[in-house]
Amino acid sequence: MTGTGLTDEATYDRTRLAQWRAGEARADGISRRGMLRLAAGGSLALTALGTFPAGTASAAAPIVKPLPPEIFEVYGTNAETRWEALSGQGYLTPVERFFVRNHTATPAIDVGTWRLKLFGTGLRGAPTADRPVEFTYHDLRRLPSETITSAIECAGNGRSYFTGQQGQTVSGTAWKLGAIGVARWRGVRLSAVLAKAGLTRHAVDVLPEGLDADYVTGGGNLGKVRRPLPVAKALQDVLLAYEMNGRPLPPDHGHPVRLVVPSWIGIASIKWLGRIEVSETPLVSPWNTQYYRLLGPDYPAEGTVVTRQVVKSAFELPWNAEFAVGRHVLRGRSWSGNGRIRRVEVDAGDGWQQAKFVGAAADRGWQRWEIPWRAGVPGARTLRARATDITGVTQPDVTPHNTQGYLFDAVVRHPVRVV
Repeated sequence: MTGTGLTDEATYDRTRLAQWRAGEARADGISRRGMLRLAAGGSLALTALGTFPAGTASAAAPIVKPLPPEIFEVYGTNAETRWEALSGQGYLTPVERFFVRNHTATPAIDVGTWRLKLFGTGLRGAPTADRPVEFTYHDLRRLPSETITSAIECAGNGRSYFTGQQGQTVSGTAWKLGAIGVARWRGVRLSAVLAKAGLTRHAVDVLPEGLDADYVTGGGNLGKVRRPLPVAKALQDVLLAYEMNGRPLPPDHGHPVRLVVPSWIGIASIKWLGRIEVSETPLVSPWNTQYYRLLGPDYPAEGTVVTRQVVKSAFELPWNAEFAVGRHVLRGRSWSGNGRIRRVEVDAGDGWQQAKFVGAAADRGWQRWEIPWRAGVPGARTLRARATDITGVTQPDVTPHNTQGYLFDAVVRHPVRVV
């Protein structure tokens, strides 16, 4: 099977996993036996891998931009946006308030010497990794540009509520709901770059790779962060972005060039893009075989791939916000990987009431909303918001458990106090 038509991540994963297990897909540094051993144990413990090409970037700080505590909650190399920091900020997330998800540290990259390198059997003449087709930053800027408004969201957004709200044990960064941002991205279509590089009709997969430091964990080196895409998806709507909200891409968000992969989980949108392998052989990587899979007793032994994001809602309020007795307006945002939001309801203790939409919404962004609320007798209250998307999917009361804490979509119980 080729990459034709494989634009849905779940279908793509099933196809590539079957090909890998049959020995028909290539995964440098990962053995099929190793993957199956990990899957059988229900564990994401990592095996020692082979060597990987060195990058051209040098590590700076884990995160470069300022992280004021009133805007961010910091977890090592990651920084989550506080929802109250989005109040009054408009539709787009300002760069200085956009969450950061790093596997290692933000690299310092010289745009003058940076090159995007494409190679592989899926390109005309099968250029090799040491003799690739190269594009400079200015080469990309000279190509026809496109601008899209799109959310990027970590697959683990909401993970902490598996434990805090459902009493379940999960592993990974304890994100609340702030591992998402919506920006206006400008760049060049990946399809245009692939065409100029000599894409052939035999190509099935592309493997974008970042320039941040090798990811080392548990004594094993997984190499550069990389995750394959089917050629069909690469040609459909993927952007090589060099601007974010009208400005050159900042260091923490992928400078000088990153991928933006609409509707797929955030890990697909590789930052600090350095090279892309284009292959006529199916490809896999640790970031779609060992990581970003739903694991647990209710899932197959090899897990189920984490696909597009689920429906979520959040109030633009701090946790345990205080309200004076009287009339207020509650505001928030809802979003879904399936597309636009159709309806939002809020329960402030008197049953579900429909919220009013505020402003227009992008197909790949979020919907802002508001609803009046009268805070009565002093004391603790719980606010809840639930959204229904254009496909009819509504947030549930409980999210099925998975051990890595991905795709939390249940209605979050937000505590407040009337004083």
